[in-house]
Formats: sequence, structure tokens, C-alpha cells
Amino acid sequence: MTSLDTLHVRLAETKAEIEAAQRIRYISFYEESAAIPTPAMRTERRDFDDFDAYAHHLIVVDPARKQDNLGIVGAYRMLTNEGAQKAGRFYTSDEYDISHLLQAGNRVLEMGRSCVLEPYRSMAVLQLLWSGIARFISEHKIDLMFGCACVTIGSTDVNAIAEELSLLYHNHLAAPDLCPRAVPNRYVNMNIIPRDKLDARRVFLKFAPLIKGYLRVGAMVGDGAVIDPAFNSIDVCIVMPTYMITDKYVRHFDVQIAQDLVQGDE
Repeated sequence: MTSLDTLHVRLAETKAEIEAAQRIRYISFYEESAAIPTPAMRTERRDFDDFDAYAHHLIVVDPARKQDNLGIVGAYRMLTNEGAQKAGRFYTSDEYDISHLLQAGNRVLEMGRSCVLEPYRSMAVLQLLWSGIARFISEHKIDLMFGCACVTIGSTDVNAIAEELSLLYHNHLAAPDLCPRAVPNRYVNMNIIPRDKLDARRVFLKFAPLIKGYLRVGAMVGDGAVIDPAFNSIDVCIVMPTYMITDKYVRHFDVQIAQDLVQGDE
């Protein structure tokens, strides 16, 4: 049985650690879910793209599993202004216009590729990941976090999640100065069902655990969803000013997400 007392969180320091994080991403996204890997990913059994080389990779390590992916059991990819400049853009900009978020002079952090191996989806591991994120935000003086989040993986049927998209549009749309908009050729209308026709409490329970957690902290979403055929998913853009990520909020966020993960997705 795994002892959670020995787990620790830190940034990946070597190419081997980054590749191990990519392997657990592959397990989470392509084996457990229904994302579609490229032939190269399938051969190497790693999830990777051009942004990995310029990002910071936050990892949770279980020393007792050193022989299995170097003990890495959880990961988050974080891309700063400097990393995006070297990469040529943010990953999110392929799906959303985020230019106004960057023009304001904000120190921003793009979050993505979040995953935790199934046996470790507990309060302790999520607390570790988010304590690491909070520390990174503080050290790098980040003003704003954003990133694409999957409303669903394994289906690109907008009608199947019409309630979820509508609830996000009516109750969680970002203010105009913080609202990314899906690029025109990929824009999917989220205003499908009128607000008064939605049972907000019931619909909220249908969200994936990560999105539930973001919303509980007070995160907002951009205008328009996007179909990602490569990931076989429907995405929204999450936006969150970092003043929300105080110790108080981090604890609240972790507890709620951990409960969702333990109980299973609705």
C-alpha cells in the first residue's frame, strides 16, 4: 500500500524526468481516456508536443516507485511569458485569442496537461500539486493563470454537453477585459440553453473534477468552446487571476477536487 507521507512536489530537473511525466500523461489521456495519439506518441507511449521543451514541468514524486517512471505519479505543465516567447506562442493561442491578456503587461502562466495516476487521485496528491503551483506563482510574480480545459474527452458531440456549456456561458463567463474568445474558424457557441431552463446544481455535478475545482475557486471561462480533434475533446478556456490562489483558496480547492476524484466523475 502506498504511503502518501513520502510524496513530494518539485519541478522536473532532467530530460528523463520530463519524459517520465510525458509517459504518465500518455497513460491518463490516451489509455484511460479516449484522446487520439499521433503515430509517434503511440510508438513511444509518451504525450509530447513542441511546447514541452520551453515549459516548466511540476511533478509529484513517490520515492517508493523509483523504478516506475522515476516515481512520478502526477504532473502539470506550466508555460510562462518567457517560455511562450521562445516557443513562438502559447498553446492556448491555437484555440483562443488571448492577445488582450498579454497586452496588459501581465505576468501570465499557462496551465495544462494536468494528470495524476489513478491510485494517487487523493486529497494529499492534489494538495501537493497545488501547493507547488502556489509557490511557483509567488516566486515568479504571476498575475494571471489561464489554459485550455477539456469539458469532455472521447466525444466531440456539442449537443451531448449543451447543458454544461450553457451553464458556463451564463454563470461563469469572464469579464470583457479578461475574456478570451475562441478563434473564428473554431468558435462553438456556448449559449445553447436559456439560463432559466437549467438546473445549475445538477448540471455542475456533470463537470469533470478539474473544471469543478477551478469553478469552485472562482475561475472564469472565455467566450466559445473549441473542438480539438487531436485530443478528441471539447475545450473551454479557463481564466483565473492569481489573487484567488491564496493558501486559504488552495486548501479549499484541493479538498473539493480530491473529493470529486475519490467519488468519481459524475
